[in-house]
Amino acid sequence: MNKTNASTAAKNTPRKVSLTEKVIASLRQEIESGQREPGSKLPTEPVLTQTFGVSRTVIREAIAALKADGLLEPRQGAGVFVLSPEPRNTDASIFAVDYAQISDVLEVLELRMAVEIEAAGLACTRSSAAQQAKIYEAMQKMEDAATRGDATELADFEFHSAIAAATNNRRYAEFLQHLGDKTIPRAQLRRRPPEVEDQKNYLQMILGEHRGIYDAIAARDEDSARKAMRTHLSKSQTRYQKLLTER
Repeated sequence: MNKTNASTAAKNTPRKVSLTEKVIASLRQEIESGQREPGSKLPTEPVLTQTFGVSRTVIREAIAALKADGLLEPRQGAGVFVLSPEPRNTDASIFAVDYAQISDVLEVLELRMAVEIEAAGLACTRSSAAQQAKIYEAMQKMEDAATRGDATELADFEFHSAIAAATNNRRYAEFLQHLGDKTIPRAQLRRRPPEVEDQKNYLQMILGEHRGIYDAIAARDEDSARKAMRTHLSKSQTRYQKLLTER
């Protein structure tokens, strides 16, 4: 396999599902289907590690995730107990997202990767000077808002929407419009107010990722634009994945 083919294969390789995600999915299905009834006690860690063939760390991460989703409740000295599942959003749309379920947000981010990575590449070859200016203006709005200490989510959405519009394929822009505020979920998932310095560093990191995307599109470098968008969305996945054990 030559270098080009290897690079293409790497880009098309689907994200590998972790052992933790597999355990989460299995336990979630058992709870939501009623196989594990509300109030019942979850088996001990040693039993679960043997059942799933994974380490204690994986089991602990899965339990923490399901606790964050309101499906399990650890009780000091008594064990881990099953809670009644909250009614899920019955909207049949694939764009329906329950922000109480972090796994829903991760699924949307994975869907966005399938669309927005290609959108970044197409924007390189199809965008007009005016469309590139729109992308830059949205990025500048983000930076200005961050400097003032204001919320950046709206400008963030405008940035991604401007890239979608720059593909000159209206379906890309319509896709993001359907997602709406689900495209930038950090406002809905915001926890206790972070330390000012932590928030500042976090926003600088986000801004740097967006500037990398813009610079590649402005240079009409398709490969770099796709790579920059993939990096940004992959890091977003990692950031929200951490919430599974921090909430």
